[in-house]
Amino acid sequence: MDDFAVIYEILRMLRDAMDYDEFDRSRLNAEKFNIRPKRLENILALLADSGYVTGISVTSYDNQRDVRVLNPRITLSGLEYLRDNSLMRRAARATKGIKDVIPGM
Repeated sequence: MDDFAVIYEILRMLRDAMDYDEFDRSRLNAEKFNIRPKRLENILALLADSGYVTGISVTSYDNQRDVRVLNPRITLSGLEYLRDNSLMRRAARATKGIKDVIPGM
C-alpha cells in the first residue's frame, strides 16, 4: 500500500473511532497495511509530528526514535486532511471522467 493510502486509512480509522472511548490499537499493525513495521512506526511518528493525531508518543535519543501508541485520536488538522484529500480524489476522478468523454482534452 502506498504511504498516502496508509496515512488516509489510519486517519479514517481514527475518525471512525471518535464514537468510542478507546481506539483498538491492534488495528494499527503493519501486516494490515502490507508494509514493514518500521515504515508504520515512521508514518505514525510523522502523523504525530505533523499534528494530525494525538496519543502517539515520539521520543528521540542518540539518533534513535521510540514511537509508542497510547490512545491515538484524530485532531482537527487530521479531519481537515481527510476532507481535503477526499475532495481532491473526487475532483481527480471527475477530471479523468471528463477527459474520457471529451476527445482531445
